[in-house]
Parts: sequence; structure tokens; C-alpha cells
Amino acid sequence: MSVDKSYFFCGIGGSGMMPLAAILRAQGAGVTGSDRAYDKGDSKDKFARLEKLGIKLVPQDGKHVTGDMLVVSSAIEDSIPDVAAAKAKKIPILKRAELLTQLFNAHETRIAVAGTSGKSSVTGMIATMLEGCGLDPTVMNGAVIKNFVEPGNMRVGQGGVFVTETDESDGTVALFNPSVAVITNITLDHKGFDELEKLFGELAGKAGIAVLNMDDERVAKLKTGKAIGFKLSDAKNIKYLPGGVSFDYEDHPVKLKTPGEHNVMNALAALGVAKALGLDTKKAIAALEKFEGIRRRFEIVGAKNGITVIDDFAHNPDKIAATLKTLKQFPGRLIVMFQPHGFGPLKLMGREIAAAFKDNLGRDDILLMPEAYYAGGTADRSVTAKDVVEWVGPQAQWFEKRSLIAPVILSKAQSGDRVIIMGARDDTLSDFAKEILKNL
Repeated sequence: MSVDKSYFFCGIGGSGMMPLAAILRAQGAGVTGSDRAYDKGDSKDKFARLEKLGIKLVPQDGKHVTGDMLVVSSAIEDSIPDVAAAKAKKIPILKRAELLTQLFNAHETRIAVAGTSGKSSVTGMIATMLEGCGLDPTVMNGAVIKNFVEPGNMRVGQGGVFVTETDESDGTVALFNPSVAVITNITLDHKGFDELEKLFGELAGKAGIAVLNMDDERVAKLKTGKAIGFKLSDAKNIKYLPGGVSFDYEDHPVKLKTPGEHNVMNALAALGVAKALGLDTKKAIAALEKFEGIRRRFEIVGAKNGITVIDDFAHNPDKIAATLKTLKQFPGRLIVMFQPHGFGPLKLMGREIAAAFKDNLGRDDILLMPEAYYAGGTADRSVTAKDVVEWVGPQAQWFEKRSLIAPVILSKAQSGDRVIIMGARDDTLSDFAKEILKNL
């Protein structure tokens, strides 16, 4: 990687693009970017943060593409004007994952976090732990780590350590060459089980040390060289608290600020990395206890008139079940607004999503679902949100547009209820959650 080069990011506001752009800018590279959301005036705070970093933002109309390299996410199609302009100007095009792996593989100590659920939280925990232990890591995450300054999903360090979340959705996890690989789980999400097992198995197999969730039968079967396993049973005396969870680990007390059994597992994964790196366990725990959480991962937006509003990224069956199980540990009716993150995911796992809600919602809970988020391009609409609602049953209700749901939530919510705004990919979900809180 050369910081003497200049980069143009098409879709710079994406969760995987924004931190890479910020890292390159912090290293001294010139960075310009475009985004459809920026053109529409959405997510103004996010784009203001990018401009504050010294990144120039321009319309996504193909008229402003300059630089030595155009960076695109795998989701961006050739029909986008910026892509067409780059091809016309013979500017090389690099995929986001290729750029990330170039940065990652150049570091001395490389920690890759993989799995279908928990990646962002585990990456955030590891990053906070490494920073607290004085390793000064560079960090790339798909979501905002609350401990870090804005934009929060990246950190530029000088310690020769790079920790990153890896993406299995487009198969680019195969490009990483980690010294430590974490595999959190293998559950249904972007791909089928056979392909996921192959991708994660190859990543774990080429790592110097693999940190594996041995409670997951598919992960436990992966063939690796040196491995460190972790299980829920490694945590003793677990106590679930409204604002977190406490447990004992190897005779050391641990108190997390993030709630739920899934966060116990996430912490055990992070502590497995501490073992792999030979860190002092007591110091690692002390640093881990400072972890404030991940934005949009069970994030409490606020409370008003006895009603709590929560913003959550859950979008696959495993994540949905984990969030609902955590919520059901404490009293109060749930009003869930779940926006599916695409028609493709519904075709792959629509019935499993329905089962996650049906199995974990209580009799009095309510599920409100708009049609799936559509980001453009071709889409197979053979399975829709309306189908999922029918599979869940009478406590679920379908809406053609999300805007129709807000009045329903406001009319139904009562003191003691928890309102959960749930879904992925669409940045305006957080704005929707804030509006609900404001209008309660």
C-alpha cells in the first residue's frame, strides 16, 4: 500500500467502506468519495464525520471520479456512473475486500475475526482489550466501537497489530492471511453450510493459531493446526444483569457492560485471543471490562414515559434469536419492527427467520414488518416480507412501507414495553428509532 496514492471510494458511507477510507486518510493518502445516501441528504452526521477527517465528498454522478484507484464494494454494480467513468478513464478498480486484505496482510500480527454472528462485537472486544494492554492496534470493523473516537469503526495504531472483521458474504474471507483467526460460529446467513464450512475451515487452517467456538458443532469439526477452543462452560457463575453480565473466568471475576449469553461467548472468544498472544489474563480482563459495546448491537436509544427504545442490527436467524432471548430475560412486552435486509436473504433463510421470531416472541409480543430493504439492482422477489409474516402467524403484521409502522408503534406502546427497531444495511433505521423515541 502506498500513502502517496489517491483513492476514490464509490459508496463511501457503507459500513465496510467508511473505516477503510478513514484508515487510508489517517495514513496520509488522498481520499475522495461518493454515496447515494449523501446525495439524498441521509445520515448527515456520518458524512460530516468523514468530511471532518479531511475526506472530500462529491455527488455520485460519474463527473467527479479522479485518483489512482477506484474502490468499490462487492455490492456496487457496473451500471453506477462512477464505475463507468473509472473504466472510461482507465482508472484501476479495486474491491473493498482486496484493499482491506492488502492493508491487513502487510502487518506483523494479524487477527481475523470470522463467523456468521458476533464478528463486530468480538472485533470490538479484542480491539478494546489490545488497546488496554498497550499493543496500539490498527482496527477495521463493520460497525462502530463505542470506545473509539468517531468514526469509531476504525483505529490507526503503530503497534504492528491489525485486527479486523472478515466478510464471508462474497467469499473474500479467503484472501486473508491471519496469524490468529477467530471463528465465532457457523449459522445460516449469506451462504449455505457447505460453503461456509469450506471458507472458515480454510481461514482457520492457514492461521498460526485458530480460536474456535467448540460449542458450535460445525466449528468444532474444522481441521486446524494449533487451536485454542472456548465454550460457554468456561464461564462460571454467570449472572445476567439489566446493564450487562458477570461471570468468573479461570478464577478471575469478569463484569461486562454488554448483556446476554451471546456476549459471554463473545468475551470468551476475545480472551482466547489474549491466550493466543500470551497476554496477562488479569490485564486482558481489566481492559475487556471497559468495552462499551457496538453501535446498533442492542443499543438503548433512550426511554420515555416508561417505554424503552432499542436499536439492533439483528438480521439473520441466529442474531434475531440472541437478541430476543436477551430481552426475554427481563419483564416487559416487546414491540419489534423488523426490516429484512434484502430479498435474497429472505429467499435463503425466510422460513428460519420466521422460526426465530415464532420461537422467541411471547404471547403478548408484537412483530411489525415492512417489505424488504431494496438497495437497487436486480432482485428475485419470490420470497417477500409478507411471506415471512404469514409464517410467523397472527402476532405479526406486514406493511407495504416502513413509514406506515411508526403510527402503529406510537399507538400501541405502553409503559413497561420495549420497542426494538431491528434490521441491517439501512442506515436510516437508527434515524427511525430516534424518531420513535422523540414522538412517544
